[in-house]
Amino acid sequence: MAEEDGYEVARRGAETMLGRDVASRGLGMELVEVAPGRAVIAMRIRDDMVNGYGLCHGGLLASVADTAFAVACNTYGEVTVAAGFDITFLESGRAGDLVHASAVERARRGRSGLYDVTVTRVEPGGGEVVLAEFRGRSRSLGKPIS
Repeated sequence: MAEEDGYEVARRGAETMLGRDVASRGLGMELVEVAPGRAVIAMRIRDDMVNGYGLCHGGLLASVADTAFAVACNTYGEVTVAAGFDITFLESGRAGDLVHASAVERARRGRSGLYDVTVTRVEPGGGEVVLAEFRGRSRSLGKPIS
């Protein structure tokens, strides 16, 4: 029963946070999956998201990773914010690509957390290609999500 409760808390936290997240919604991000300490966010790269070389702007790949990170670290019912992150770009995304940012908790101690996010291209082509790896550091504010 406790596991089901954890999934419900995670779902409610994600719905509350994303329901208020105008930036992520404006970029077309959608929740694919959420569980305690985990989240998957999808984003379709649009024509207005590419740079002068026709490649997805790196800041937008960081944004989808940051949103997945934010959802994952807010799955315990407490308002949690980013303390910092690092991202490494491995491949380029292009207009039309569907990307998934998959976040997973690596450690949580007291009010601090550590999360890894992998950004993959899942369309077109069928095979997943890793576009970026992101590591986020979180800090709980100790207040309930409401």
